[in-house]
Amino acid sequence: MKDLSPRPGDLEAIETASRDEIAALQVKRLQWSLKHAYDNVPFYKSSFEAAGVHPDDLTTLSDLARFPFTVKQDLRDNYPFNMFAVPREKLRRVHASSGTTGQPTVVGYTQGDLDVWGAVVARSLRAAGLRRGDMLHNAYGYGLFTGGLGVHLGADALGLSTVPVSGGMTERQVRLIRDFQPKGITVTPSYALSILDEFNTAGMDPRECSLQVGIFGAEPWTNAMRQEIEAAFDMHAVDIYGLSEVMGPGVSMECVETKDGLHIWEDHFYPEIINPETGDPVADGEQGELVFTSLTKEAFPIIRYRTRDLTRLLPGTARAMRRMEKVTGRSDDMIILRGVNVFPTQIEEQLMTVKGLAPHFQIVLSRPDRMDEMLVQVEAIEGFSSAEDRAHAAADLRGKVKRNVGVTVKVDVSEPGGVARSQGKAVRIIDNRPKS
Repeated sequence: MKDLSPRPGDLEAIETASRDEIAALQVKRLQWSLKHAYDNVPFYKSSFEAAGVHPDDLTTLSDLARFPFTVKQDLRDNYPFNMFAVPREKLRRVHASSGTTGQPTVVGYTQGDLDVWGAVVARSLRAAGLRRGDMLHNAYGYGLFTGGLGVHLGADALGLSTVPVSGGMTERQVRLIRDFQPKGITVTPSYALSILDEFNTAGMDPRECSLQVGIFGAEPWTNAMRQEIEAAFDMHAVDIYGLSEVMGPGVSMECVETKDGLHIWEDHFYPEIINPETGDPVADGEQGELVFTSLTKEAFPIIRYRTRDLTRLLPGTARAMRRMEKVTGRSDDMIILRGVNVFPTQIEEQLMTVKGLAPHFQIVLSRPDRMDEMLVQVEAIEGFSSAEDRAHAAADLRGKVKRNVGVTVKVDVSEPGGVARSQGKAVRIIDNRPKS
C-alpha cells in the first residue's frame, strides 16, 4: 500500500492546536449554541426551563452536564420543522430518515451549515489520504439520506473529481472503477465485499485496480474486515462516522497514517460519553453511550443528543482532537444491516399485514460468511399451516420487508407455536454474529 500520510502544510491549525486552545473555543461556541437553541427553538426553551437551567449557566465545559438530553423521539414529536432555529425560507437543504413508524426525522441546513459540512467532510477525506485533483468513486446512496450527498459536498470542497455512482448495479461499479481509475472509494464495508466478489466474478484482480484508499461507514465493521479488504485490494481501509441528527458523514474520521480510532472534529461537535442506564457522564477511556452537542449549526442546533452508539473517548494521536473507538454496538434495539437502519417494529408492521401469520416473531442475526444476514422467524396461525400456505406467507413477508424497509431478509414460517415465548419483555433479537 502507498504511503498516504499528510504532507507538511496539509493540516489546519485547529488540527494541531493545544487542548487548552480547543477547550477555550468549545466553551465560546457552546455558549453561542445553547443560546441560539434557547432563543429560537421552543422545544429547547421549554426543556431547559423544565430542567432549571439557562444558557448563561454554562461557564465551563463540565457545566454542559446540567442541561437535558435530546432523543430521537423529540425530533419525531416536532415533525417536520419545529426543531429548526431559522425560518424555513433560510434553509438550503433538507434531509430526512425513512421513519421507523411512518414518522421520519427531518434535519435542515442553512448555507452556512452546508459550508461547515463541506469543510468537515473535506477534512475527513484529506485525513484518509485524498488530495485536490484526486478522483473519488462515491458509492454511498444519494437521496434523502445524508451519506451520498454529504460526501459529495466534502469532495467538492476538497477539489476532488467525484463519480456519483451511488449504490447498486455492482457490475457497473466494477467497470467504472476499471475505466475511470479512481484513487478512493466511499462505500459501506459490506457492499465493498460485494464489489470484491464482482471483481473476482469478472476475472479481474482487485489488487491491480487504481484504488488506494477505501472510506467505510454507515455500519459497524471489525478490524478483521479491515484486514480482509486491505489485503484483497492492496489499499488502505479507514473508518468515517456521522449521523444525520448531528450533521451527516464527517463528524469524525480515522486518519490513514494511524488507523487507531476516529478523531472527532471537536471544533464543531462536542462529545460526551455517558452511562446509558443513569445518564451520568463517565471519564474519558470508559465505555458508554456517545452524546453530541453541535457547536456551530445554525438551522438545526442539537443539544446533548443521545446517539445510542457505544464507544469510548481517547486522547488524540494523529490530530490534537480526541478519538472515539470504533462503535461496538448500540444501547437500543436498532439493527444496522448492510448500511440500513432496521428496527424490530418495522418488521412487526410488515408482519401484521401478511395473511395467515401470527404476531409472534424473532429476528436472528448471523454472519455465515463475511456479510451479515437477517432471518425473521415467524409462525402461522391455526388453520393456515400447510407447507404451501407457509411458503406463500414467507414470500409475501420477504417482499414487503424489501419494499418498505429496504433490506433483504430470509423468512422461516413455522407451525403454530413455533416461535419461542418469553416471560415479560419479548426477546426480539438473537444476535449470533461473532463478536470480533
